[in-house]
Amino acid sequence: MSKTYNFFAYLGRMKYIKRWSLMKSTQEENILEHSAMVAQISHALAIIAKNIFGKDVDVDKCSTLAIYHDCSEVITGDLPTPIKYFNEDIKKAYKSLEGVASNKLLQMLPEELKPEMQANLFPDKNSIEYEIVKSADRIAAYLKCVEEVKFGNREFSKALKSNKALIDKIKSEEVKYFMQVFAPSYDLTLDELE
Repeated sequence: MSKTYNFFAYLGRMKYIKRWSLMKSTQEENILEHSAMVAQISHALAIIAKNIFGKDVDVDKCSTLAIYHDCSEVITGDLPTPIKYFNEDIKKAYKSLEGVASNKLLQMLPEELKPEMQANLFPDKNSIEYEIVKSADRIAAYLKCVEEVKFGNREFSKALKSNKALIDKIKSEEVKYFMQVFAPSYDLTLDELE
């Protein structure tokens, strides 16, 4: 009998880690759902970058990085944004904690799988794929706010404005394209989508 490994069982628990924990949501969101949304948006941004703007981007890598982008939170939990970015010391300490958590997850894999998975848990922060996933993560947060405000939840009004302002600062053709062509639809009702 071969040894068993806990990596994927641990990731299966991402569904228990709630996002937006300091805010009342009309629809709760966990980090597994969020990761799926970020993967969809990353894929969209990557194909826009590649097919519309002619950029050299690995579309599949973007989707894969997005799937794993928050998996360290299965160990750390999702620290609320006001706390995570309260000051530079806390931000730095949390980033370090995320690294420790990602490394702990990496150790839960057979040796043969570690090199490839390490590239997902510790991506190249200078790559276009990493930048696309970061942008998709921000867009996913913004779209969550759009949906909450659409359903009358004023709790997300300030987060909506601040996330939109952060997106507007992103210097990316594919982000601007997505925000102009696809994002407005998230404010529509089901009947209006037809």
